Amino acid sequence: MFPPTEAVFRDDAYARTCTATVIGRGEKGGILLDRTIFYPTGGGQPGDLGVMIAADGTETGIATTVWEDEAKTVIAHVAIEDMPIPEVGTAVTLRLDWDRRHKLMRMHTALHLLSVVLPFAVTGGSVGEAEGRLDFDIPEADLDRDALNARLAELVAADHPVSFEWITDAELDAKPDLVKTMSVAPPRGSGRVRLVRIGGEASVDLQPCGGTHVASTGEIGRFEIAKVEKKGKINRRVRVRFVEETAS
Repeated sequence: MFPPTEAVFRDDAYARTCTATVIGRGEKGGILLDRTIFYPTGGGQPGDLGVMIAADGTETGIATTVWEDEAKTVIAHVAIEDMPIPEVGTAVTLRLDWDRRHKLMRMHTALHLLSVVLPFAVTGGSVGEAEGRLDFDIPEADLDRDALNARLAELVAADHPVSFEWITDAELDAKPDLVKTMSVAPPRGSGRVRLVRIGGEASVDLQPCGGTHVASTGEIGRFEIAKVEKKGKINRRVRVRFVEETAS
C-alpha cells in the first residue's frame, strides 16, 4: 500500500513545475511520487504529459498519467518506452506539457458551459485539445445551433470566475441535482467531493468535478457547437471546437 499522492493540480491547476520524490513503482510499472502536478486520466479528461528530471539532469518522458488504484488516491506516471526510470528515493523535478494542459483546461470549462445551455442529463463526454463532446438525453433533436452558440459566446464574454469548494459525501447525497453526469460518478473516496462553481453567489453552474479548469470563462476563448449527432432515440452527441482567431 502506498500513501495517497498529493494532487498539486487540484489546488493549483496553473502549476507547471514542482519537485517530488519517487516512492515506488506501480503494479503496471508506473512511477509513483509523493506529489504531482500531472492530472491522471479521468472524468473524460486525458492524463497529462511532460517530463521528470533527476538531479543529475537525466530526463524521463511521461507518456500519460493514470490512477494506480480503484479508490483513486495514488497516481502513476507512465514513462515513455525505453526511457530511464528513476530509483525509489530519487528527488525529481516535474515539468508539465503546459500548452496541451491549458487547452484541456479551456475545453473542460467550455464543456461545463455547454451543460448550462443544454440543461439535460449528460450520458458521456470527452475532453480534447481542439475538440470536445458531451452526450445528452434530449427528447428533441432540432437544436438551434446559432442561438446556442450565441449564448455560449455571452457566457465566455461575461468572464465569469471559476472557483472550487468542497462538500461531504453526505451533503452531495442530499443534493442529487448537483450531479449532471449519468455515466461518470463524482470523484469520491476521501469523504468529501470538490464542486466547480462558475460565477459568483448567483452561480451560472455548480457541479462535482475533479478535473482541471481555467480561472474564468473569458480564458476559454471562442468556441462553438460544431456538430450534433443522433446516437439513439433520445441520445444526442454534441461536439464543440475552438474557433481560432485569424489575424486581420
